[in-house]
Amino acid sequence: MPSLLTTVAQHQSAHYNSVSLNRSFFTSRSKAGWLSAIVALSLCACTGTGTTSSSAAQGHEETLKTEVLEAGAATLQNNAPLDPMNVYLVGFHPMKDDPSHQMEAHHYCNQVNEEFAQCALFDGNTQSANLTGVEYIISKRLFEQLPEQEKTYWHPHNAEILSGQLVAPGLPEKADYEVMKSKMNSYGKTWHTWSTDQQEGAQMIPMGDPKLAWSFNRLGEDEPGLVEARDKRMNIDTEARRKARSSLTPLAEPQRGVDTLKGQFGRPTQEIPGVVDQQATKK
Repeated sequence: MPSLLTTVAQHQSAHYNSVSLNRSFFTSRSKAGWLSAIVALSLCACTGTGTTSSSAAQGHEETLKTEVLEAGAATLQNNAPLDPMNVYLVGFHPMKDDPSHQMEAHHYCNQVNEEFAQCALFDGNTQSANLTGVEYIISKRLFEQLPEQEKTYWHPHNAEILSGQLVAPGLPEKADYEVMKSKMNSYGKTWHTWSTDQQEGAQMIPMGDPKLAWSFNRLGEDEPGLVEARDKRMNIDTEARRKARSSLTPLAEPQRGVDTLKGQFGRPTQEIPGVVDQQATKK
């Protein structure tokens, strides 16, 4: 019988041309857990459909010469650095300096080791998707070793997970649950270099300074309709994910940055059980 990781990778690959699911992305070592997840592969309906970029880059269509050169490059060159980027996540980012500017982000990640991952961010999951940024993900242990000033660039992840908003499309929910469990108490450093979304007026080419992104840390911080549009398009039930992940709440530790954008969204918000700012526990 193939391993869960191989099976999961093949399952996600069928939807998004992934190669394999990096073994270190999961941290659970329970054989029973793996067996139940294998069973879940055959029982659970999977999520995810194509999300096309809302913006096309400015410029003339490719010439035949360029297409021929691309075909030759694809045959003769390698893309080794991209091969490990086979874990696919979708979430949302408000910009730290402008929380009203919010983006749906499709992450293609390489889990470099158990405590560090690096992701390329796109505005969709099709071949026409635009590269819009980069995110690095580190463990709580690595975060705590950072200089104090550096910590201000890193956003907490527990709310993204416990809210159900961060998902691994194409995976059965059991496997999605294990992925999220492995990222509890982690932090991300995200820079968006291209605003292709329609909120701010889509840019035809990347313009201006990179924007440091943050995370939603309360329900209602996301713009009305933002999550719902993703869910409808990709056949995702965020509310069901939130309920299923409530069992992860006891794993949640206070994190730095939870209250960084508190009160800056101009509408009522709701606390998420288990999501607590580290500074609040010291008062």
